[in-house]
Amino acid sequence: MDRYILIIACVLRVVRCYSSGEVTEACDDMAPQHFVTAQQSPAPFSVTADRSSFKEGDEITVRLLADSTPFIGFMLQARAVNGSSPLGVFTVTGGEAQLLTCNGQPKSAVSHTSASAKLSIQGTWRAPTSDGLNSIQFSASFVIDFSIFWVGVTSYPVTFSGTTATPANSTSIPITSTTSASSTAVFPSQSSLSISSAGCGSSKVCFRQPLNCDPGVSPDCYFLSAMTSTRDTAIHLEMTGPSDGYIAIGFSDDQMMGNDDIFICGRDSNGFIQLQHAYSTGRRRPDIVPLGNVSDVKSSMQDDIISCSFTTRSPISIPRSVRSSSPYYLMFAHGPTSNGEIGHHTSTFLSDTKMDISRPRGITNAIQPPIIKAHGALMLIAWMTTGSLGMITARYLKGVANGKECWHDVWFLVHVFLMTLTVAATIIAFILSFSHVRGWSGGAHPVLGCVMMILAFFQPIVAMFRCGPHHRWRFLFNWSHALNAVAIKVLAVVAIFTGLSLIDSSEDKWLLKVMGGFVGWEATLYILLDVHMRCKCSDNEEGASESACKALLLLVLFFLGNMAFLGALLVGIAMS
Repeated sequence: MDRYILIIACVLRVVRCYSSGEVTEACDDMAPQHFVTAQQSPAPFSVTADRSSFKEGDEITVRLLADSTPFIGFMLQARAVNGSSPLGVFTVTGGEAQLLTCNGQPKSAVSHTSASAKLSIQGTWRAPTSDGLNSIQFSASFVIDFSIFWVGVTSYPVTFSGTTATPANSTSIPITSTTSASSTAVFPSQSSLSISSAGCGSSKVCFRQPLNCDPGVSPDCYFLSAMTSTRDTAIHLEMTGPSDGYIAIGFSDDQMMGNDDIFICGRDSNGFIQLQHAYSTGRRRPDIVPLGNVSDVKSSMQDDIISCSFTTRSPISIPRSVRSSSPYYLMFAHGPTSNGEIGHHTSTFLSDTKMDISRPRGITNAIQPPIIKAHGALMLIAWMTTGSLGMITARYLKGVANGKECWHDVWFLVHVFLMTLTVAATIIAFILSFSHVRGWSGGAHPVLGCVMMILAFFQPIVAMFRCGPHHRWRFLFNWSHALNAVAIKVLAVVAIFTGLSLIDSSEDKWLLKVMGGFVGWEATLYILLDVHMRCKCSDNEEGASESACKALLLLVLFFLGNMAFLGALLVGIAMS
């Protein structure tokens, strides 16, 4: 008889503790008193809030979501980041949950246990007075059954702000994300998130720029990895790279922007790193969409290197493909942010082939679209070959025959022909770039290119309306024409350098080095030609012929050197 009484007493105790969810004994560690250890694997649950910032008295809607496995019990608190005491006041919206008094603070926690399993539940939390509070996280424990439960599943940090908070569906505010008990969101001031190339080709698909870089070693490495789960639809994604605002990864059915599934990791309006989910339609700013079934989020920013890792169980959604294992073109972009909103990307990298992220393979090369390669090739030909030859002809060769009228006509026709080709190539290259981007891209390159294009366009127009050779104001045209040509050349060279820096995928930046040698070669030949022009002292026919031969020899050397450097750069662009 005593044995039966003991059994009944034990059962009654279990019913008393969990039938209503009023478990104040668990206020401190939020762990159910089940005498078993909490699960250490990533939690199949998430905690989200409808705001990323708050002020005193604000109400925040908090949701607890299950990926696929429902829960029968939970406990929820709001705590300061890295804090241990509950904050604020909860309101029961469904009538089923139980409000708890923890650490002497009424209604500072919510719990519930039910025989009916749930996939989601929602409540409201009212913010307390700040008292030096900077940010809070919502922390929850989830119970599937007596022996299976998770503790410390947290939301993305919600920061205290002196201004009115903004709903999370706004494009300027991050959709909240979740972390498991063993991983929390990392602030910029904390240690960096460890992401490396270990496992590339064997356990995960990797995409990086420059080729073969390791983000664990090189700070200039842009890196993306994807690893799928063999048990469910989970995809673990990592991305890192230097940026002053954000980095983003995209999955696309083609190599053009538009209809792409995108994840963005960047600064919010308070300087914290946020994870956002977006979808692009056309060439405009991507639309922020609900983050979906995302968990195990980690993020950091250190020395302007942004890093994020997370697990998503939501299917990647692009036209003609909504399966997690479909082949995609991988995209990587980075650019600035302003008040939490992303700006136009500074640079993008695309995979050269479609990737099935469920099949680990070696590194994929990042390539530039053919239209961008054509743009770069035309600009190089225009301003490092035809333009250079045209300017040399005008400056150094028009006087080598010492007044012979026929030669005067020849050098002028050569000059006009070469510069016409140069301006035509520039216009075509300009149209190609804008037809591809269909908008204004960030950085110095488009600014330099547009200024150079304007000056180059008006240079021949002004020349057509010049005054006669013996007009008293002719010197004004001569000087303005020459100075404008120098300005165009300098702007073109700088623009080419900035353009090559955007597409150079080599770790040692050899394209930039070759371009540096190219500029040095041209400068050397310019100096030699200038010295030759100033030092020629003979006015007789024999001396003039010798001078012309030397000038032509230097011109041939100039042309051969240009062809060598130009060929190397064109090959490099074709391979980028």
